[in-house]
Amino acid sequence: MSASVAFVIPVLNEAAGIAAVLETLKQRYPGASICVVDGGSSDTTVKQVLRCNTQLLLGESGRSSQMNLGGFACTADYLVFLHADTVPGCSWQELQNTLAAKPEWGFCRVRLSGSSLSFRVIEWFMNQRSRLTRVATGDQMLFVRSDVFVSLDGFAALPLMEDIELSKRLRARSAPAIVNTPVLTSSRRWEQAGVVRTVLTMWVLRLAYVCGASPLALARYYHGR
Repeated sequence: MSASVAFVIPVLNEAAGIAAVLETLKQRYPGASICVVDGGSSDTTVKQVLRCNTQLLLGESGRSSQMNLGGFACTADYLVFLHADTVPGCSWQELQNTLAAKPEWGFCRVRLSGSSLSFRVIEWFMNQRSRLTRVATGDQMLFVRSDVFVSLDGFAALPLMEDIELSKRLRARSAPAIVNTPVLTSSRRWEQAGVVRTVLTMWVLRLAYVCGASPLALARYYHGR
């Protein structure tokens, strides 16, 4: 018997690409449900989602609170948390094959959309890091069995690093299932801010978090406040 799956997608001003992502999900995963949680978009994101005839929830801005709202609202066996600029690469059958073993959680390898060689290097390090540390970031299509998600009270109320924090609690319970076929995630943040600057910023933030820095302070630094 196939596991039921619900994609939970937090959005904020994603009108430019959300419709294409939703249509891809519907075509590739016909047996899955989709729940989009808007955090107060000021563009036409909400209109785009409604035009796609997709479940829409309106919540407070903040990725952790948006994902919790969607996660606790869905009743599927597995919750799949997906960024609005990320498209899964695995087939419905491959996903079902992974879930057949009933893992408590897991994630995908990642591939960046940019064509530059530098992005191949970045994604290689990202995949090696997540495999060795068993810690996934939000752009790796983190999936969690619903009963486990509920037992852990979902994502912590953090303005940043909520995916890493949850991964650490999950890995304390069990090893993740890693889907070999990568998700394709947008390289726009590297392209907009510069590859070297973005890589350094991400590593500084992760190191500071590991050393005990406040996620609120890190969020302020990340957003330039």
